[in-house]
Amino acid sequence: MYPFFLYFATLFCSICCSKYSILLPTYCEKENLPIILPRLVSTLNENRYDYEIIIIDDGSPDGTLDVAKELQKKYGSDRIILRPREKKLGLGTAYVHGMKYSTGDFIVTMDADLSHHPKFIPKFIEKQKEKDFDIVSGSRYKIGGGIKGWGFKRKLMSRGANLLTQILLQPGVSDATGSFRLYKRSVLQKLVAETQSKGYVFQMEMIVKASQFGFTIEEVPILFEDRIYGQSKLGLSEIVQFTRGLLSLFITRLKNCVAN
Repeated sequence: MYPFFLYFATLFCSICCSKYSILLPTYCEKENLPIILPRLVSTLNENRYDYEIIIIDDGSPDGTLDVAKELQKKYGSDRIILRPREKKLGLGTAYVHGMKYSTGDFIVTMDADLSHHPKFIPKFIEKQKEKDFDIVSGSRYKIGGGIKGWGFKRKLMSRGANLLTQILLQPGVSDATGSFRLYKRSVLQKLVAETQSKGYVFQMEMIVKASQFGFTIEEVPILFEDRIYGQSKLGLSEIVQFTRGLLSLFITRLKNCVAN
């Protein structure tokens, strides 16, 4: 009788007592941070999650870190954790940096520019619990998802990049280039250790590696909304970086196929 009770007590605790670490990289998000952070805190508190929000600012020249410090005073240093870096070092390394200081059982990666709405986080958590998935990823291209605020050219580029990824890398998900995801901590640690990319290709390589390793992945449709303040970080250099990264991953995949 006792082992039976202990089993269910342990199972209940693992489901209900999980802690979630939200990684929020920032670069020149002075206007957006005071909007996204209250939404995050409100959503997480309403659902009574145990959580921490880790802000990784990459030396923003617009005073983003100062805004983050004021928000930390408002919401508490136990909830808002600041782990800034001296200069802009890339999105991938920002997540790696933040993860080192996280204490959650699960880690959520998302953007700070309001393109990822916190309201989807409870949906990620609910989906993860259904079958104990290793990763839950937000998808703009799954039925029910979409993109708001982008022009035709930007949407075409995004669709084209995702289609190329599907053809060349076969990631097993409908949206391989998104960055709004929930990971089991141990899974993210494994993927980070095996991932070579540092910039925008980082997210794509992570999901490709996850599929190759046999981790269970489920998607939740999300509405991606264009930023309200500031400019997109996506420029020509990021597009070139993405193309090079995609080809590099494709060549690696071919070599692995030949070797096996």
